[in-house]
Amino acid sequence: MKSLFAVVLSVALALPSLAGGPVVVVEEPPVVVEENPSSGKGLLPWLMVPLVLCVVMCGEEDAE
Repeated sequence: MKSLFAVVLSVALALPSLAGGPVVVVEEPPVVVEENPSSGKGLLPWLMVPLVLCVVMCGEEDAE
């Protein structure tokens, strides 16, 4: 009876040691999100040129 108990106990204690290997924790590098500027690179001149032309062309007329 004691030998059966010893065998069962040794098997029960040996099984968890075979269950897995070393635990390796890999830290992922942080994600860097670069934001684009709110206005496009060539959008502002296309909006400013018609605005300036409208101010020049639609300005007050000289009274004679």
